[in-house]
Amino acid sequence: MKIRILVVASLLAVFPFLSFAQAAGDVSKGDATPPAAISPRFEAAHVDRNKLAPIPMMSGPNREGDRYVIYALSMEALISNAYDVPENNVVGGPSWMSFDRYDIDGKTPATTSDANVKLMLKALLEERFHLAIHKGTTSTPVRVLYLEKGASKLKASDGHEDAGCKPQPFPPGGPPVITFDCHNQTMDGLGQLLNSIAGYQDKRPVIDKTGLKGGFDFKLAWTPDGPARAMAGAGAVSLTDALSELGLKIASETAPREAWLVDSVDEDPAPDPPGMAKLLPPRPLPEFDVSVIKPFDPNGQRRGMIGNSRIDVNGIPLRMLINFAWGLNYPNFIDIANPPAWLDKDLWSIEAKVSADQPGAIGNKPQQLDYPQFQLMIRALLAERFHLQAHIEEREGDAYDLVAVNPKLLTPVDPSLPPNDPRLRETCMAVPGPDGVDPRKKNPALDRLLYCQNTTTEHLAEGMEGQQGGDVHLKVFDKTGLKGRYNYTLSFSSMFNMPGNGIGPPPGAASGSPSEPSASDPSGAVPLSEAIKTELGLKLVKTKEPVPVLVIDHIDETPTPN
Repeated sequence: MKIRILVVASLLAVFPFLSFAQAAGDVSKGDATPPAAISPRFEAAHVDRNKLAPIPMMSGPNREGDRYVIYALSMEALISNAYDVPENNVVGGPSWMSFDRYDIDGKTPATTSDANVKLMLKALLEERFHLAIHKGTTSTPVRVLYLEKGASKLKASDGHEDAGCKPQPFPPGGPPVITFDCHNQTMDGLGQLLNSIAGYQDKRPVIDKTGLKGGFDFKLAWTPDGPARAMAGAGAVSLTDALSELGLKIASETAPREAWLVDSVDEDPAPDPPGMAKLLPPRPLPEFDVSVIKPFDPNGQRRGMIGNSRIDVNGIPLRMLINFAWGLNYPNFIDIANPPAWLDKDLWSIEAKVSADQPGAIGNKPQQLDYPQFQLMIRALLAERFHLQAHIEEREGDAYDLVAVNPKLLTPVDPSLPPNDPRLRETCMAVPGPDGVDPRKKNPALDRLLYCQNTTTEHLAEGMEGQQGGDVHLKVFDKTGLKGRYNYTLSFSSMFNMPGNGIGPPPGAASGSPSEPSASDPSGAVPLSEAIKTELGLKLVKTKEPVPVLVIDHIDETPTPN
């Protein structure tokens, strides 16, 4: 997985707080995995739980010379990589399978094939986590692609073009529209595309039951969530609407399918063997081969891309780069203590890239960089060009306590579920709950939807800080006193659907966060803080708590010459 962060104007994208997985029903055993003794092994491997909460940015697996590096992947994702199957084919296991995150740094000859590296990861999971897994059949939630009533509106392909769907650029002017131009595309191929589009938002596989054979030519175009939907207003087209225009629909069902079924796995890995520090010395930190920093030309177009071994931003404040370098916006919304005023006012154009001859490069390609390594590179760049010196410390600051008002609105997990039932997996998906009700159809302003199962209020509090587009931008502490696990559906409006389309804080906000959960807007928009109260029976109460802050010890307003 390569790191890619798109910065639009002065907004730094934040990422949802959970990885999403499946619920399921009964499972039946099949063939067990081969004995680990026949698998190749890493020469050395460091394994640890990732300590950040809520779920941090993840990256990997990356091949960095003779190192195989994974940062903050769930056990579900680790098994997916080891067995070379989609994450939605890893079913069952304990509740934390999709929530807890792990870091792995393995050493292996750079010439090792990808197939052998996967075998090494399998062996590592068996040795350090005592993973027991088998292949079998299970009944799980799926999305089924059907024809709507009446004949198909798809045009049969003449078969002369290669099968596939190509993404098209956004149309000039007006709100962005996601468009795929498809030729000679089968319905099975369309299902795979829909799986890819949903990504982490909905991992339920798409099964074709249209009965249509052969390839078809068509265009699939819809308005993405977020600012684009707010810009489009009543003209917004949902993916469901786009499929309907083709005579297709998707239904939520449960169906049996083959999967890898987790019998048991340890939450905490066995400790590293003695002497691991000598066997795995720190990896050399690459440097940016080229870095150009200059003031932003106000006549230029603002853009931003940070990732894939380079920085290419135009018209961003320096705070944004500092936020990325220390992970301030995500996962914990750490503030900068007493920043200089120019940190948000001065805008910069910055270009920096890693050359292909850096340590860890493979062939003529720059080495892949895991997220923490790339952060350290940006810190080094800021230290070199702006003489930035900074550190994290705890100070008393604004925060929220999450308290129980009417906790009966939370639904306890069914205690009669059998062991290893995948409905016991702690997950969140951007889909309606089991009742199938989608509040977005009745109120389009509710453009954010989560169905979460088997989660704790502690994780709910942590996750509120990372909800994309929400109005909660302070640390949240769980003071509900609730110790159980719950299922819930939560629908709210992103900041792009709040008054002002997300420009500036919501009405009644102070320091970028509401002092009290604000009431619903006449437009139908409902902030996250209000939805927590009305839909879950919980409330945010502003308080003072020791919270981490970034303290800038020194920084120059003008960078050193290029």
